[in-house]
Amino acid sequence: MMTMTVFERLRRALAGACGFALCLSALPAQAEPELGALELLASPSETSPVPRGFLPGAAVLGFQKRYAAQDDSLYVVPGFIYVDEKFIYLGDRARYYLHRDGRVALFAFGRVRAGNLNPEKNVAFEGMHKRKWEAEAGVGANLITDVGLFTFRASSDITGTSKGQEALAWVDFPILFDRALVMPGIGVMWRSSRLANYYFGGVGADEVAPGRPAYNTGSTFSPMAAVVTTYRLSKQWIASLAFGYEWYHSGTRNSPLVQHRGEGFVLAGIGYVW
Repeated sequence: MMTMTVFERLRRALAGACGFALCLSALPAQAEPELGALELLASPSETSPVPRGFLPGAAVLGFQKRYAAQDDSLYVVPGFIYVDEKFIYLGDRARYYLHRDGRVALFAFGRVRAGNLNPEKNVAFEGMHKRKWEAEAGVGANLITDVGLFTFRASSDITGTSKGQEALAWVDFPILFDRALVMPGIGVMWRSSRLANYYFGGVGADEVAPGRPAYNTGSTFSPMAAVVTTYRLSKQWIASLAFGYEWYHSGTRNSPLVQHRGEGFVLAGIGYVW
């Protein structure tokens, strides 16, 4: 049998992230990895780790707290993803591919970002404005190389909630075994001062309280890392396990609301190939 090229192995290995994508179908506004071009790598094969179509399932998600006054969280949630030739839906986000020519793909991107601070549910935030959900839209590109899969995307609030923007640069380095995938990835996220202040620790002049001074995070750059693993259990079932961490920029880390270095996540899920 001819030995696969690095490029061919990347195309197969990166496809395995689909099983993990199921976990993201109910992902709250917490640290998160970039999964790359799932649809770009999908295959109708009965043994493919990223089949096209509808995949229902369930996941267990654990997150470290964003704000010091919050508790770490654990969720058990149902979810699903949908993948076809140009469109991929991951629950809180979606992509539509506008162009692709083998190693390069361009896509439109949209997501719903959940709110993450509610003074009605936590007395520590009394006197603050609720951080509400927002819809975001943007564009991005994937580049498949012999080194790894690169993803670049930028998006902006389109609902007038935070009125902010963010941009991500990410690269995955997959290692493929028979039915298993181990895929470490690293990246950096830029967030505008408006988005960072709204969701990552800003305190407005009208939100000041004893022990809670006014605070401006400024724009932030946060390095991130994740490891995604998937395993094709059978023709119908896919299992996933992943963990990752985001190291806060000093603007977020030093907020009177935050006061810690970063946040991590662990996700485990199982999906049924419909």
